[in-house]
Order: sequence, then structure tokens, then C-alpha cells
Amino acid sequence: MCSLHVLAISLLGHLKVKHSLKFFSTETSGVQSIPEFVAGALVDEVQIGDFNSVRGAELKKDWIKFFEDHPQHLEWYSLQSNDSHHFFKATIKTLRQRFNQTEGVHIIQRMNGCEWNNETGEINGFNLYSYDGEDLLALDLQTLTWITPKPQAVLTKLRWDAQKTRLELNKNFLGYRCPEFLKEYLQYGRSFLQTAVLPSVSLLQKTPSSPISCHATGFYPDRGLMFWRKDGEEIHEGVDPGEILPNNDGTFQLSVDLKLSSVTPEDWQRYDCVFQLSGVNEDIITKLDKTAIRTNWSYLLFMCHCGRTRLKRSKKCRRLMLSSVASDLFTILWPKQYLQRNK
Repeated sequence: MCSLHVLAISLLGHLKVKHSLKFFSTETSGVQSIPEFVAGALVDEVQIGDFNSVRGAELKKDWIKFFEDHPQHLEWYSLQSNDSHHFFKATIKTLRQRFNQTEGVHIIQRMNGCEWNNETGEINGFNLYSYDGEDLLALDLQTLTWITPKPQAVLTKLRWDAQKTRLELNKNFLGYRCPEFLKEYLQYGRSFLQTAVLPSVSLLQKTPSSPISCHATGFYPDRGLMFWRKDGEEIHEGVDPGEILPNNDGTFQLSVDLKLSSVTPEDWQRYDCVFQLSGVNEDIITKLDKTAIRTNWSYLLFMCHCGRTRLKRSKKCRRLMLSSVASDLFTILWPKQYLQRNK
């Protein structure tokens, strides 16, 4: 019922997934306790390093040698970060006027970068801005124009649309230079970026009348898909899908619930839960089996037993209660509850 697979797969060979290089930049005004400008770069959600306007650039351990061997990359990042710092600072000043705001705390953020599918060769670039936590501007690379949902940002959109040289630079970077950077980083990082991890999958249930939750945890990267099937066909009725959530160790978890009201006892054997990891051909299939379901019923029954007898004051009862909690109750906490307990 519970399967654990660890696959080491070549990123540039068998693992057919989309790879990404993302740049995150944040400029704040009105906050004295933190650097005004902070930026970072991530390859397939793994951080390369970061930059702030106080101390400059700082690389993650795994990437130090690459930048020692390719100093032009570090020079480029430092130059871009410094330029972005000044550009963002001026942009915040302009946006305050556009939104008729005071000199309080304001934040502008940008996420730009590219995705590359190493199977099809498809490349997608993106350049998105937000202001004070809300969408501000997005670059349409097909028309080379900026899109905004904010009336206050229309003048900025028109001004940026008129900056043809800057638009061409964006197009060139997002469509050509960024993917080249990404491929170089994937090649260099193959020793520590190549591991795809399939999860352990369990069937969980809180009470006999609760839905059955198919819970996968410990997978990497965060490109998992999970669904319930009946007679080999994916079903949607009576199914409540969850979202992919992070674990504390850098892996991910996902749950999909199946309401028992839609399943007759004689039909249990016709249902199974399927987990798929993008780019990995091996599925994890878990049959709907009453004997495989992990519950906290035994814990609840035991608590009732201890509560009704003198055992509740004994060391033996306390030890058994702790053992029951450790081995049973905490294993069936739902993902959001687990995250809340570990913040």
C-alpha cells in the first residue's frame, strides 16, 4: 500500500519535464530595517543565490564553483540588480503619484524568466510586475505590449509600450539568453538537480464516515498529479482534489479525497488512486482497500478505554497513549493542519 521510490534520472535525458529559470526582485520604500532592494534567482525552484542593496551578491554553496568559472555571469547579475534597484526606486515614486498615495510603505515586485521543455524544445518567457501585493503589469511577448488590470497604471503601460528598445531587450533576454543560461545551469547542476523523488502514498480516514484521503508525501519536484479512478477511468464525481503543498524538507505533498457516499461496499475493488510525477513514466497505483486505510479510530477507542478505567492514571496507559498518538494520530493529519503545526 505504501510505496517509496527514489529515481536518479538525467535532466537532459530521460526526465522529460519543463525546466525553469526565475528571477525575483523586490523594492520597498518606507521600511528602514531591511534592504531597499532584494533579488534572487532559482533554477527548477532551487535557489542559485541572492542580492540585496546592502551587501551585494551571495551565492549558494552548490553554485560557487560555477560562478568562479564563469565570472561574467556574476558580473551580469550584479549589474542587472543595481540597474533594477534604481529603476524600481523611480517606478515606486511614479506609482505613488498614479495611485494618489502618501510616502508610506510600498512594495513593487517583479518575477521574470523562462521555461524550457527539454522534450519539445518549447520556450516560454514571462515578465510580471505587482505593486503593493496586487497585479500591476505583464508583458505580452507576442505583441510586445504591456497589459494592466489597473486604470492607474495605464499611463505607465503606454510609456513602457513606447520604449521599443527596452521591449526588444526583454524579448531577446526572455526568448534567447535566459534559456541559454538555464541550459548551462542544468548541465552544471546535474549532480544535485537530477534527482526525481516519488512519494510514499497512503490511504487515510479520520472517522468511518469521513472521506478516504489518498495522500502522497515526499515527492520532488512539485509537478505531481493525483486522481481517483473507477474501472481504470478517471472520475470527478464525489472527488475533492487538494493542492500541492510544501514539506519542511523541500519535498511536496498532495491529497485527493473520495467521498464514500458515492461508493457501494461491493464496488470498493473497482476504485484506485493514481499518482503521477511529470516526466516519470512510472505511476504509483493504490487500490481502495479497507485493510490498507490508516485511521485514528484505534486511538479514539483506546482513549475511551483509558478514560473509563483506573488505567488513565497509570504509567502504562500514558505510555500507550503516547505511542498511539505518535504512530497513528499524527500520521493522518491533513496537509494544511500539518503545515500550521510546523510554522
